[in-house]
Order: sequence, then structure tokens, then C-alpha cells
Amino acid sequence: MKRFTGLFLVVTMFSFSIATAQDKDPIIEAIVKEANENSQLENIGHELMDVVGPRLVGTPQMLNAHNWAIEKYKSWGIDAKKEKWGEWRGWERGITHIDMILPRVQSLRGTQLAWNPSTGSEGVTAEVMVLPENIKDSLSFQKWLPNVKGKLVLVSMKQPTGRPDYNWEEFATEESFQKMKDDRDAQSKAWRDNIRKTGYSTRSIIPILEDAGAAGIVASNWSRGFGVNKIFSARTKNIPTVDLELEDYGMLYRLAESGNTPKLKIVAESKELGRVPTFNTIAEIKGSEKPDEYIVLSAHFDSWDGGTGATDNGTGTLVMMEAMRLLKKYYSNPKRTIIAGHWGSEEQGLNGSRAFVEDHPEVVDGLQALFNQDNGTGRVVRISGGGFLNSYDYLSRWLYAVPNGISKHIETTFPGMPSGGGSDYASFLAKGAPAFNLSALNWSYWNYTWHTNRDTYDKIVFDDVRNNTILTAVLAYMASEDAEKTSREQIVLPINPRTGKQRTWPTPRSPNRDGGRN
Repeated sequence: MKRFTGLFLVVTMFSFSIATAQDKDPIIEAIVKEANENSQLENIGHELMDVVGPRLVGTPQMLNAHNWAIEKYKSWGIDAKKEKWGEWRGWERGITHIDMILPRVQSLRGTQLAWNPSTGSEGVTAEVMVLPENIKDSLSFQKWLPNVKGKLVLVSMKQPTGRPDYNWEEFATEESFQKMKDDRDAQSKAWRDNIRKTGYSTRSIIPILEDAGAAGIVASNWSRGFGVNKIFSARTKNIPTVDLELEDYGMLYRLAESGNTPKLKIVAESKELGRVPTFNTIAEIKGSEKPDEYIVLSAHFDSWDGGTGATDNGTGTLVMMEAMRLLKKYYSNPKRTIIAGHWGSEEQGLNGSRAFVEDHPEVVDGLQALFNQDNGTGRVVRISGGGFLNSYDYLSRWLYAVPNGISKHIETTFPGMPSGGGSDYASFLAKGAPAFNLSALNWSYWNYTWHTNRDTYDKIVFDDVRNNTILTAVLAYMASEDAEKTSREQIVLPINPRTGKQRTWPTPRSPNRDGGRN
């Protein structure tokens, strides 16, 4: 490795017009024209998000998605297949009804959490209770614990406001906004301290409540936006766990606090399907001159299932599929082999891509470049060299061919730093292979669509996704045509100021090939 001083070059690509560079290449010109005038993004987005739906690992919908993608690729003349990489707990979501029946009747907005045991069609009917305030210590909590028997327990803090901070900042006085934040911080601290005094964490207390005889768990994982909650997995083995939207959860909490004991009927149906195989979908356009060198277009295929996984990672999936369609149509005999990797179980720890890296050392060894997209519907605005010393030499060449209307929005950082995780390109990067993330403008991703009940088709910004498709297709074409093999020479990483020790390159991790057990 060459020594690198730790200075980083940041370049905004590109301030000058490069239309002439793009116009000189008829393949790029044809790709851009097709993408803009005959895009298939809206159609395949509808089919994936609305028809197939969410793609939780281990569900029939995930298998349906793999089969759908294979048939779609075949319709474009592209070879595609499922590759088994492990097994997971098979589970299928059913109907969820959450109704308050006392002190009045109201249907509530919420859902069971993933891999939740079924209540059956008869459901569970029980009173709602809150955790005690001002717990002294774990002994006093153990004495209180039998009170949960036969009750539905509220396990999330009651939020003091259902308005996101940006709404307060726009309309409240500065003093009122600050008071709200101070009060919320104090309330949050008191809640955390109270949970800590039980002797458990917010996670570990759930099975304790179940073991003590609770009839069910009611939570609300608010995502700091209007009408939006994070939806993850249940931590109970035999009783229902449901997540309620903030408004209904707050109402229940206030009713329970004031002594107007609410009662709910929860019907949360689901099916346990035993151990089921888990897959990656791999599509391939074989290289004509250097078939043992590879371009990989990377996007995880699975999603959480509160919404339909539109921006996490339906949009990344659409980009890679549409880019493959364009490349097949106008670049059907690439110099290098071009693969689209649609990874399973990214959400549970990059399992699909880590398995592929273990199972396909020939692709890792022959990798010319991998391009990954996984953070929402926005146009790509950042690309890092990932810690590869000479990444500027080849990435800048490839980016030069991208239409100026797209590349001018992209800030590049060379040589950059390697990522330790977060998305599937890290699985390849850990093996020293040149893998690059196409990082997108957020479009309120973290609050409103990332792992939420609102991650649906209508949140897709197709103009931005179309730009990302052109970017990806052109980068893949240029990487394939490049006369040189990309350098893997790494920088010497700088000192971590927190630890005082030199940073190290991330190391490979094995996937969980037998997951989803309670």
C-alpha cells in the first residue's frame, strides 16, 4: 500500500459542459434517449410495489418477488436465476384489526410486527395498562410485575407532541419551541431512567412481560414525522405485538393514565411456514472479451413490511433492473460480464451479499467495479472513492461520459474512506474489491420512508430514479469498456481521533444462513 497523508480531495462533477463527450458515443446516446423516452420504471415499480408488495425475508412475497424479477429479465432477453444462500423462518402476514371497545368504540391505526405469532381469527381482548412510573429498583419492579397478567401493556413513551420539529420551527415562537424540546428531553430521560431501574432494557423487558402473563404488547415507534412509524419485528413468542400510530397510542396512554381504563380487541393473524429457503436473484449479461472480469449492479431486494419497500430498496432495485434493460438493448455484447445482484436479507445484516461474496470468489477476484444504490428515491449526489488510492483515475474517467445534467449534481470524494457496513457494497469492500455506493439526496428518507408504514409507491420521484438509471448504465458501460483493470491499492488509513489508534480496513463477515429464529 502507498502511504496517504489523510487529506481528501473533494470535486464537484462537473461544472463545465461535457455534452460533446457523451454525444460522441452512440451507445451512450441511445441509452440516454431510451431512458428518457421509453422508460419502464413506472411499470416495473407498480408491479413490484403494488402487485408483489413488501418483501420481508422468509415470506411468500419475497419468493414471489424473486420469481417476478426472473420473468421480467427473461422478457428482456437477460439470463437470470435464483441462488439459494440459506434458510429463514417462514412467515406470512395476515389481517390485523385493532379496535378500542371501551370506554368507547374506535378502530385504531396500526399493525402487527413482523414474525409475530398469530392471535387466530378470534383475537385477544383485554384491558390496557401502562408501566409504573418512578420505579425504585429492580426488586420493586419484580413485585409489581404480576399486575400485567391478562393485560395489554403499553411499552413506548407517550410522545409530548405529534408535530415534527420542522413544523414547530416554522410556526412556534423561539421560546415555545425551545420549551417543547427541553420538556421532551426531560421526559425522555425520565423514561429511560425508569426503564433502567427495572433491571432491563427497552428490548429485554418485552419477553419478561410475556413470561409474566401479559396478553399482548402495544408499542409506538414514532419516526418524528406526521403519521409515520418505524415498523420492525416482534420480540414475543406467543402473544401479539402491535405498533400503533402516534395519535392512537397517545390517546390510549392518556386514557389509561387518567383511570378511564381502555379495552382493546386485537386480531393479528399470521402463518408460520417452517424453515424456508432464501435466495439472491442474479441476472447476467455475459462478457465477450473478458468474461471473467465483472461489473456488478447492486441493490438489496428485501424490505421491511410496514409499507411496500418503495424507497428501501424498491428504487435501488428499479435502477439496476432498468439499467440492465438498457444495457442489454444497446450494449448486448459487453467486454466484461455485467451482473445485477438483487440481494436477500440485507435488512437482517447484509446476509445475501455476504453469502454471494463467500460463494463467488471468482466474481470478487475479477471485479472491475460494483455500483450500489440503497438510500431512497433521490438523485445521486455523492460518490466516494471508498479508500482506493487510485479511484480518482478511473471513476473520473467514467463520470466524464455521464450527461452533464446528471453529473453536475454529484460531489465526489477521492480517495475517500472505506465503509464498514450499512449496505451491500460493504460486503465486497471488506474483501478489498472496488465497490462504490451511489448516495442519493434524502427526500426526507430517514423520517418518512426508511423502514416505515409510509414507504409506498407514491413516494417515488421517478425523474430522480430515471437520472440514477442513466448514471448507473453509463458507469457500467464505461467500466466494461475501460482498457485497464481497476486498481485495488488502498490508502493507509488515518488515526482515529477517538481512540488514538490507526483505523483499519473493514474485515469480511459471514452471513447468517439460518436466521429468523425467536
